[in-house]
Amino acid sequence: MTTSRKKTKISVYLDPEVMQMLADFAARRDRSQSMVAEAAIASFLSPDDAERREAVLARRLDQIDRRITRLERDVGISVESLAVFIRFWLATTPALPEPAAKAARAKAGERYEAFISALGRRLAQGPKLRQEVSEDVEGGPT
Repeated sequence: MTTSRKKTKISVYLDPEVMQMLADFAARRDRSQSMVAEAAIASFLSPDDAERREAVLARRLDQIDRRITRLERDVGISVESLAVFIRFWLATTPALPEPAAKAARAKAGERYEAFISALGRRLAQGPKLRQEVSEDVEGGPT
C-alpha cells in the first residue's frame, strides 16, 4: 500500500500589490493562486535558481550591449556626416564681400528656419540616415 503525500497548509502575509499580482497572474493562466505560489516558491528554492537568474541577466546585458553598439554606430555616422559637410562647405564656399555678406546674413535666418522645418519633418516621418547607411560598410575610402 502506498502512502499519499498530503500537502501542508501555510499562512503567508503578502503586500496588497503582491497579492494583486498573484491573483492577476493566476487568473491569466487559469490556475489556482496556491499552485502559482507553490511553483514560485519551488523555483526560488531550487538549486539552479541562481543559474537561471544569471542567464536572464546575461540576456538582458546582451540586449543592452547591442543597443549601445547601435547607438555608437549612429553617433559615429552623425559625427562623420557633420565633418564631411563642414569640409565640403569650407572647400566650396568662397568668402563674400561685405555688401553681399550683409544680404547673406539676412537670408541665413530664413534658410535656417527652412532647415529646422525639414529636419523636424524628416525626424517625424522620413527614413532615418542610419537606415539608409549600410551596416556592412567597413572602413571604405575617405
